Amino acid sequence: MSIGIDSIIDFSAINTAVERYKLAAEKRLQGDPQQQLQNHYSSDCEQFHAGVWQGDIGRWKVSYSEHEYCEILSGASVITDSIGNQTTVKAGDRFVIPAGFKGSWEVLEDCRKVYVIFESNAQ
Repeated sequence: MSIGIDSIIDFSAINTAVERYKLAAEKRLQGDPQQQLQNHYSSDCEQFHAGVWQGDIGRWKVSYSEHEYCEILSGASVITDSIGNQTTVKAGDRFVIPAGFKGSWEVLEDCRKVYVIFESNAQ
């Protein structure tokens, strides 16, 4: 079976439902940020996902079981590792967070990003 051109997912043309949610209380470190997700694509094996995420100002704990490519579309955030090292990411930045990363994510200005996730079975 061949996959054709009609299988290509164009983020700007697809009308994917928006999932809105709040973080679990045990993850929140500052504020009560609302978040939303538009998962435009998931592979049949459920290990690969791509879409758009958006988050309000706040700070929370992160623990990545997945490898994630991010491209910040708007806003700014600070990512801090478990020993306190930080990096600020803003519109135009592109980076990968590897599986196993632990720390926090803080949104300084309402942030929107494209994400591409590969969920690894091996840790």
